[in-house]
Amino acid sequence: MGSNASEKPHAVCIPYPAQGHINPMLKLAKILHYRGFHITFVNTEYNHERLLRSRGPNSLDGLPSFRFKSIPDGLPPTDANVTQDIPALCGSIRNNFLAPFRSLLSELNSSSNSPPVTCIISDLGTTFTLDATHELGLPVVLFQTASACTLMCYLHHAHLIEKGIVPLKEASYLTNGYLDTVIDWLPGLGSIRLRDMPTFIRTTDPDDVMLSFILYMIEQAQRASAIIINTFDALEHKVLDAFSSLLPPVYSIGPLHQQLSHIQEDDDSKTIGSNLWKEEPECLEWLESKEPNSVVYVNFGSITVMTDEQLIEFAWGLANSNMTFLWVIRPDLVAGNSAVVPPEFVEETKGRSWLASWCPQEQVLNHPAIGGFLTHCGWNSTVESLCGGVPMICWPFFADQQINCRFCCKEWGVAMQIEGDVRRNYIEVLVRKLMEGQEGKQMRKKSLEWKKLAEEAVTAPNGSSFLNLNKMVNQVLLSPKN
Repeated sequence: MGSNASEKPHAVCIPYPAQGHINPMLKLAKILHYRGFHITFVNTEYNHERLLRSRGPNSLDGLPSFRFKSIPDGLPPTDANVTQDIPALCGSIRNNFLAPFRSLLSELNSSSNSPPVTCIISDLGTTFTLDATHELGLPVVLFQTASACTLMCYLHHAHLIEKGIVPLKEASYLTNGYLDTVIDWLPGLGSIRLRDMPTFIRTTDPDDVMLSFILYMIEQAQRASAIIINTFDALEHKVLDAFSSLLPPVYSIGPLHQQLSHIQEDDDSKTIGSNLWKEEPECLEWLESKEPNSVVYVNFGSITVMTDEQLIEFAWGLANSNMTFLWVIRPDLVAGNSAVVPPEFVEETKGRSWLASWCPQEQVLNHPAIGGFLTHCGWNSTVESLCGGVPMICWPFFADQQINCRFCCKEWGVAMQIEGDVRRNYIEVLVRKLMEGQEGKQMRKKSLEWKKLAEEAVTAPNGSSFLNLNKMVNQVLLSPKN
């Protein structure tokens, strides 16, 4: 690889415009930058502005060889600081993103400040990039930021429709036991229930926006040069093996935050971050004063919303458990309201609780004081928890979280699920089981085993993810498209 800027390979990285997709894409971009790539990272204008607000006005100045660009999202303008409506965003991605992305590629290729674009890394949810690059003949790698299990479910949505299983015949199917129907023909997944599958199947509308978006996404994916997944072979090997006859080449290259931790980033690239909410790192200082495995970490991610009643039940369940806890409460965690816990709860838990609006989660989950994680079971949280050796209580809400929860509880032995309604007595019992019970001890032991396997996957020279990343870079990103 030459030293001149014009000879550098140039990767354009474009995540789906939500926090849980931006984070792993930025980690991958940093890894590629370390390996000599010029990077252009493309956010929507809405998320670009949110990043500037959360991280400071100069936070996206980047480096000479790591630039940030933005394109419009086609949605009505707003100053809100929340995750946008997912169905509206998906509809707009299909209808409005292609033209501005094409213009951006043209601008980059005519710029004297960067080498010509040589490859695209695109989220599996932003497959319009395949149309934009078709005439340029560039390799396009699609990034599945969720689990391999989730992708296998998506691959078979069309078959669920063909079999008449989806869409649901009527709304009562959501509550009458129909979701307990066993699906045992998805390669690598064993027997799962309909309720374990991503939530987009829970519709009675044959023209449902999200169902249509998944079908479109999977159809487009067949055209990709390769697909990469933020997972590792030991964790999802059965599913990964099953992809060979279903998709273009699939590479498991995770956990990406572990891959990144093995790189000696320079000080400038370390300052490049992706959190759309302002972090409160003071919680790490608070954790320093706590005993090992003594703190419950509670965070429901960037998209989950709950009712006021559920928030209060979680609060009193945590309070009544008598455990010490760190709870991240986003301002938009409660649907339609600001999330506010009762003052009596704050008084009751004074000295053994820390409430934050956002936090540096990877550092929290790697802190020795953390003994358990009450989580929505999003994939980033799941992988970060496994890598921290931290067992979980799962309350899946949306999208891929149900299938992640099922595997955490039934296959990987690292979690227990909140079933049914959120009630304080129930939460209290589960938290105590997690932190003090025999079941919690077994899950902690299993979590530490996965932590070791995750570390082995990214360690040179023979880690499976380390080798897969090398192979993908050399055989796909640095090779002309066939």
